[in-house]
Amino acid sequence: MRLDILTLFPRMFAGPFDESIIKRAREKGLVELRVADIRDWSTDKHRAVDDYPFGGGDGMVLQVEPIARAVRALAATGGARVILTSPQGRLFTQAMAWELAREEHIIIICGHYEGVDERVREALVTDEISVGDFVLTGGEIPALLIADAVIRLLPGALGAEEGAVEDSFSSGLLEYPQYTRPEVWEGRWVPPVLLSGNHEDIRLWRRREALARTLKRRPDLLAQARLSDEDLRLLAEIERERERGRE
Repeated sequence: MRLDILTLFPRMFAGPFDESIIKRAREKGLVELRVADIRDWSTDKHRAVDDYPFGGGDGMVLQVEPIARAVRALAATGGARVILTSPQGRLFTQAMAWELAREEHIIIICGHYEGVDERVREALVTDEISVGDFVLTGGEIPALLIADAVIRLLPGALGAEEGAVEDSFSSGLLEYPQYTRPEVWEGRWVPPVLLSGNHEDIRLWRRREALARTLKRRPDLLAQARLSDEDLRLLAEIERERERGRE
């Protein structure tokens, strides 16, 4: 995959992209990651890329021309998926991360100030993505979030290939509880089934715990999850236990 990020603040990406899974993915050649300054495509002698909004109002708006020159230079061969980080976009989800992980070339435009000229959306962007219903200073942190979520899904990026599939939200459920040494800590024991060596019992326990945790914390996810007959049986057992607990 090739991933280009267009931003006014390229130094914000220096640390995160040189650590952990993203660093390893780059070293393995799984992703070609480049961060570019939108100002490099400005024709203004001061490298300005923003201006006052027509019609008046507070703040500054990013101009269409520098962004257009940047996107067209980076996507000269065509076929790039161009994303604008925007509070008006689709909410970013794990399903969307899997979708983007299948792309060969992604360009992320980091919004800033009071936004971008509407013609950027109309002529250049294929997707607008929001990472949540809250306000950030700019699109750099959302771009980091999207990049991290997508890159870790590339084949070979994770040490355990099944890890990405078992993560919370990948299966439509929250992940089951995890434990490691010591077996006992301050009177709290690791569930005995995890020490039993019985792989089928462990699988069943993990699935049941994932269903129970999702039902308790994010019941909205169950309505969208693909549930097997076994899942439905386990959910029925969980519901019966909850009912008994209320008696």
